Amino acid sequence: MKWSEQAEAALRKVPFFVRKRVRKRVEEEAVAAGAREVTIEHVVRCQQRFMKNQEEDVRGFQVETCFGPGGCPNSVGPDPELARRIEEHLAGLDLKGELKKRVKGLLKMHHEFRVSVSDCPNGCSRPQIVDVGLLGALRPEVTGEDCSGCGACVAACREEAITLRETGPVIAMYECLACGQCAKACPTGTLAAGRRGYRILVGGKLGRHPQLGRELPGIFTAEEALETVKRCAAHFLAHNREGERFGEILQRTGYHELGRGK
Repeated sequence: MKWSEQAEAALRKVPFFVRKRVRKRVEEEAVAAGAREVTIEHVVRCQQRFMKNQEEDVRGFQVETCFGPGGCPNSVGPDPELARRIEEHLAGLDLKGELKKRVKGLLKMHHEFRVSVSDCPNGCSRPQIVDVGLLGALRPEVTGEDCSGCGACVAACREEAITLRETGPVIAMYECLACGQCAKACPTGTLAAGRRGYRILVGGKLGRHPQLGRELPGIFTAEEALETVKRCAAHFLAHNREGERFGEILQRTGYHELGRGK
């Protein structure tokens, strides 16, 4: 549906984590009014209704994704269905009902358990600032194939984690973000795809006391990532006090129950 310039400008001011939801509601408002174009008046009316009845829109959880499964050239995520599988699991936990037992007053969007899935380290869906953030990862490995010394891998690595020596490429794994670009660029197969999966960040949040998510060690397969999300959600429910964010819970309980990849 077409949006006026004013309406689009107003939508851009909406917090990113509810923007899709707000766009849908505003368009429903416009359709109900018989309009062919979304105007600023539709946005304002929807905003007023949303502020008064915010709890009706709270689902108890959110799962955000990037454009990776749609064909992004940077994608290294091994499972395009992972976000759907995570959402199905969270939907079965009745997180909204559980949060209502803990929160004094009405539920708001910031009470929801948030998961973000990005298919590469670029993190377009902002996995660093949600309760559980997943980033697609592909760890490169050096094979036995002869290196031509072309330097394509060095040029492809934005982290400058690769040094080219007479014997071939050497990777500083502590600097590598597992984006897989070097393996894609290598014309001789000296660098190839190794372990593929997800890096996992936990406990990120914005608000009065923002913090970036803390990375769990290792790279997780899609199945391991799903199980880790399940453990995180269970931990969130078991230790939640009055609707606090997952990062605040982990500051009290620690991270040792959440697991590690390989």
